Amino acid sequence: MVRRDGGGRRAGWGQDILFPYIKDNVLEYLQTHWEEEECRQDVSLLRKQAEEDAHLDGAVPIPAVSGDGADDLRQTIQAVVDNVHWQMSLDRKTTALKQLQGHMWRAAFTAGHVKGEFFADVVPAVRKWKAAGMKVYIYSSGSIEAQKLLFGHSAEGDILELFDGHFDTKIGHKVESESYRKIADSIGCSTSNILFLTDVTLEASAAEEADVHVAVVVRPGNAGLTDDEKTYYRLITSFSELRLPSSS
Repeated sequence: MVRRDGGGRRAGWGQDILFPYIKDNVLEYLQTHWEEEECRQDVSLLRKQAEEDAHLDGAVPIPAVSGDGADDLRQTIQAVVDNVHWQMSLDRKTTALKQLQGHMWRAAFTAGHVKGEFFADVVPAVRKWKAAGMKVYIYSSGSIEAQKLLFGHSAEGDILELFDGHFDTKIGHKVESESYRKIADSIGCSTSNILFLTDVTLEASAAEEADVHVAVVVRPGNAGLTDDEKTYYRLITSFSELRLPSSS
């Protein structure tokens, strides 16, 4: 069985917690880690992206540090901060931005400043599925690294052992049916033997086109459904509502 964490995490957790954390802490993070090689690589990638973005309205250039002066360093760091804020304001998903965000989230999760939060029904349901012999996978727009941070540093503790694998958009976008066929091939399973849980009907439609079973999870704070969608899709409000056969 394949499931995505859609409808499993608390509504708005990423938008309300993870992304604001980046905005609020990027300056301090850069000041603390500036001399580290990983941070230098992140800044170098962001500077390269800024050069590619120079033609865009509002683009924020990132100058190289030209000297050893404290003022020069402060200006460069502030330019990186402004560039990150600009990219995030446009909801951009550049490799440079995602790389820095991933490193910042790793540091935050590891230090215990941030923990993954889930609806109360999620972890008990997944434990029950695993006990019944089912395999559970995550397919998310968040990177595999971010997924592992989320589940490895959750309010429930480290629950990575509950999952048999992780997929992100490197295997394909979630609104493309071919992505689900690739996942099925990867785990050695027929698409007709997969149940996909999501809170996004465009993803549900793509999965169905690949002959995957679908349930749409309705949670507080999720986007509303049309009357047609409510009629067409199998809807659940809790993972505990699913009655699944044991694995043979």
